[in-house]
Amino acid sequence: MGQIYLVRHGQASFGAANYDHLSTLGFEQARLLGQWFANSRQTFNRVVCGGMVRHRQTADTCFSELPRALLADTEWITDPGFAEFDHVEVLVKHCPEFADPVRFKAYVANHPEPKRAFEHTFVAGMQRWMGGELDHDYTESWSGFQERCVGALERVAASAEPGDSTIVFTSGGVISAICKHLLDLPAQKSLELNWSIANCSVTKLQHRPGKTSLNYLNNYAHLEWLGEANSVTYR
Repeated sequence: MGQIYLVRHGQASFGAANYDHLSTLGFEQARLLGQWFANSRQTFNRVVCGGMVRHRQTADTCFSELPRALLADTEWITDPGFAEFDHVEVLVKHCPEFADPVRFKAYVANHPEPKRAFEHTFVAGMQRWMGGELDHDYTESWSGFQERCVGALERVAASAEPGDSTIVFTSGGVISAICKHLLDLPAQKSLELNWSIANCSVTKLQHRPGKTSLNYLNNYAHLEWLGEANSVTYR
């Protein structure tokens, strides 16, 4: 039986002009994950990155902590099927005034309840996207995103040799979409799940021909064990 490890990228640069870059803490989270793998002597046959800068930065930083001997036979692949949905488009279609990320960050920061303001605005945008009635408004529909993520998972599983370990560096929305598929979750539950997936957490799948199943979800013990009090983040 083979294993597929899904890693959410380290904390990105929320509120900056370019979100697709790890924050200082995001790099540290990736290092802690690498140290965890090194301590457990974990090896991988393949490394798959979703094509975004933050995915590759997380992978490179993580694997810089592993001994070269553990990486000697590792194959690296980029598969855009594991890229995140366009969260900026989802937000801006709901609130066009937030096309400027600095303006959105200021709105959240100045709100009496910043966390609630962020979640309320983003959830409303997600529900508009997920509703399906306005698919023509988006570059990629919700259903299209789901199909893309499941297709990427199926490609990885189909191309793996028996017993292979594959690690995929991706995003929370992708992991939620895959779990929705594997567990047959309602759309609303997958949205709730997306909120709970920590940066640099690990979700493990097991697969054999014709069957992929969830082994564990959203493990971030490495951050709690090796990191500081603020090492666990969700955005």
